[in-house]
Amino acid sequence: EVQLVESGGGVVQPGGSLRLSCAASGFTFSNAAMSWVRQAPGKGLEWVSTTNDGRGFTVYSDSVKGRFTASRDNAKNTLYLQMNSLKPEDTAVYYCREVRTGNRGKGTQVTVSS
Repeated sequence: EVQLVESGGGVVQPGGSLRLSCAASGFTFSNAAMSWVRQAPGKGLEWVSTTNDGRGFTVYSDSVKGRFTASRDNAKNTLYLQMNSLKPEDTAVYYCREVRTGNRGKGTQVTVSS
């Protein structure tokens, strides 16, 4: 059974940082391209980043480029998202998603507010 479990969300002030994690199981994580996507209140899913399989090459949306860094530890079957210089518009539920199947977890809430 494929499982993707996000964690690390919370409430942070503007300018703050958070690190999200996504623990994967039930498939060969090291071979899988993985994305982070988010959904703000009342809006649709927004793509954030995609990290390829082995070498960890990542592309980012313009809205997070230079502030967010995605990485992966294939030995731990875990995907990460380091989020710096957070803005109120980053408030959303963040999901990790396997690119090939579209499977995603239940998400973790990030709230940026003073």
